[in-house]
Amino acid sequence: MATDLGELLVPYMPTIRVPRRGDRVFKSECAFSYDSPESEGGLYVCMNSFLGFGREHVERHYHKTGQSVYMHLKRHVKEKATGAAGGAIPRRRNGKIFLDLELNRDFNGVDYEYEDEAKLVIFPDHFEIPLPNIEELPALVTIACDAVLNASSPYKKQEADSWEEEIQVSRHARSLRQQDNRVRIPPSGWKCAKCEMRENLWLNLTDGSVLCGKWFFDGSGGNGHALEHYKETNFPLAVKLDTINPDGADIYSFDEEEAVLDPHISEHLLHFGIDMLQMQRTENGHHTDNHVQPRVSDWEVIQESSLKLKPVYGSGYTGIKNLGNSCYLSTTMQVLFSIPEFQRAYVGNLQRIFDYSPLDPTQDFSTQMAKLGHGLLSGQYSKPPMKSDLIEQVMKEEYKQQQRGISPKMFKALVSKGHPEFSSNRQQDAHEFFLHLINLVERNSSGSETPSDVFRFLVEERVQCCQTQKVRYTQRVDYLMQLPVPLEAASNREELIAYESKRKEAEENMRPPPEPVRARIPFTACLQDFTEPENVPDFWSSALQAKSAGVKTSRFASFPDYMIVQIKKFTFGVDWVPKKLDVSVDVPDFLDLNRLRATGLQAGEAELPDITPPIVIPEDTRDSTTNNSLESPEIDESSVMQLAEMGFPLEACRKAVYYTGNMGAEMAFNWIIAHMEEPDFAEPLAIPTYMEPDLPGPSFPTSSALDNQPPEESISILTSMGFPRHHTIQALKATNNNLERALDWIFTHPDCEDESEAMSDTADTEPNSNSDVFFYFPRWLIYNDHKICLSERPPKDLGYMYFYRRLSSC
Repeated sequence: MATDLGELLVPYMPTIRVPRRGDRVFKSECAFSYDSPESEGGLYVCMNSFLGFGREHVERHYHKTGQSVYMHLKRHVKEKATGAAGGAIPRRRNGKIFLDLELNRDFNGVDYEYEDEAKLVIFPDHFEIPLPNIEELPALVTIACDAVLNASSPYKKQEADSWEEEIQVSRHARSLRQQDNRVRIPPSGWKCAKCEMRENLWLNLTDGSVLCGKWFFDGSGGNGHALEHYKETNFPLAVKLDTINPDGADIYSFDEEEAVLDPHISEHLLHFGIDMLQMQRTENGHHTDNHVQPRVSDWEVIQESSLKLKPVYGSGYTGIKNLGNSCYLSTTMQVLFSIPEFQRAYVGNLQRIFDYSPLDPTQDFSTQMAKLGHGLLSGQYSKPPMKSDLIEQVMKEEYKQQQRGISPKMFKALVSKGHPEFSSNRQQDAHEFFLHLINLVERNSSGSETPSDVFRFLVEERVQCCQTQKVRYTQRVDYLMQLPVPLEAASNREELIAYESKRKEAEENMRPPPEPVRARIPFTACLQDFTEPENVPDFWSSALQAKSAGVKTSRFASFPDYMIVQIKKFTFGVDWVPKKLDVSVDVPDFLDLNRLRATGLQAGEAELPDITPPIVIPEDTRDSTTNNSLESPEIDESSVMQLAEMGFPLEACRKAVYYTGNMGAEMAFNWIIAHMEEPDFAEPLAIPTYMEPDLPGPSFPTSSALDNQPPEESISILTSMGFPRHHTIQALKATNNNLERALDWIFTHPDCEDESEAMSDTADTEPNSNSDVFFYFPRWLIYNDHKICLSERPPKDLGYMYFYRRLSSC
């Protein structure tokens, strides 16, 4: 018999390989489906490429590659008989279950026993050779089979070979001397100290300088100022600012010319006010304060624990198993594959994608997307329990979860490859993963139309120079709408104040804190905050050819088929610890965003010249002799005095009021905060000598007793935001032509419209038949990993991201 088997395998010996170091052996998951050794047909592992295939897909691989020899793996799962002493006796001589596989999480290892079966299968005749069969098989085949059976998970292999283990501790880490210069690094708003770059910034751990990189290991670009600084100072270590997290950061040694580890990084960062040890990951990948008392009932509310929910099965109701802090991936993919365009692009083209997949389909994005979509939509992995099983459970007075779900390890390994955050097992942000995935979808789309286009829309940004009132309109692409959370607009403010008082009193008296009170924020307040103008940091006015104050408003130049609304529930504290806002937002079922349509350049508006700002702006470009000959600028002295009473230098206050166009103390205060680090911050106000001779002065004069007709410039600004002209005139008159107060007046007086063509509310609770842009929620389901149930009381107010579908074209 040995001779017969040896002769049988001779033609195939050149195709049988022994796994080498670095080879990945996929013996727990099919490359095209979620079949595994526990599936009815088992799993076939190619003895040349070591890829795994379910019974449905192994023939495709055979015909494409001509590879004939596969190892068939099958795990039999049986419920233990009452009184059984232990698991089934494994067939391998070492006394172990010989498949190094994770047990199915739906099964309890105490209640079930496992028996593994392996055999070689030769295609196309399906000739089977049971394993182990040491005496009858050639030595090479025996060694190859043994290596495959003993191979560890390819995902474990990936972690063991990760670059993090190759990085060495820097020789400068222990002896690093940090300067006592009282430098404190803010949690945001960084820019290179020698240029205007705001990306790829590195913090020097010796003196706290923030400078841009050039050729570092992460591949980012820059002007090389961090390297220049090292050559000038010999300060060796720098940390990449946007990589700091509770587990460490990316550190580079200029002296050693490589990425390094710093065991004392927490102490070195604390020297500059960054307390990374006080950070803790939250469920969305951000950090939160360790001292915040968690709300025990939140999980119960979200999961509707007090209700007996009805489980659902079949197509579209397949759960995703938690791979360890992978909720961000599961929720995103469940929603994406509920959208018809994604279903058509991947599941609708399943056979074509599989037929034209590369030789290693585990590394092909389209293949893995099609595989995941089919797994979620086919119903193959979400079958209702048999009637006999339910009767047995009732008799035993127990219930075992029947929903099997899928485990997308191969998909996660592919989409997170090379990403420092998503490739880890830490919790991540669903919003960041969504944008990362959309980027992958667009990069891997071969056709002219990509499914991610259903989220794509254009944003029109209107930037206005506060000094000259000239404007610039630009457009950018976006995929979601981020709404801020104005805590000051909470409808239960009195309750929050009372809670804060009780909390402080309990803290002073060393008593347990009171039950937390959640802020209830109206959705209309979030939308209002989104529409308000925002300051543009470091705005360079092409009309003045100098830095000035600028404000920006954003409107929709187009609307997507699916609008994603993200509630920005995270904010940074001054101690670098991001905090999650414990808020409830009454998100409506229907939205009318028609009033947020972009309008483009309006009549009477003057455009900013199309002039590129200089790379380096001279610090002193003013001629005092010429300045003295100019007329004194018009400045609101009352605003100046308000700022001066706060302790700011008088000349700085005058400049702030002037460069913000006399728009009030609040706008001027924001200008001060943004420019107080500049060397000429407290120098006297000087008008640029290269100002255009016909340039108008500030166009927000104080009100006149004879004529309170608002300035046309102010009316244009408000109407460009989508407000009716008559409403803006009323608002400006009621607020003495103060632009910011007029905005507040408009939102607090929505019913003061005296024309018949008044616009609809920003967020309607019912659809308005006269509007052409609406979005709505489908029916609600609870996705708790691999368990899916119909929701009876959906906790809509506690969501983080909301997906709306467009109801009509526009």
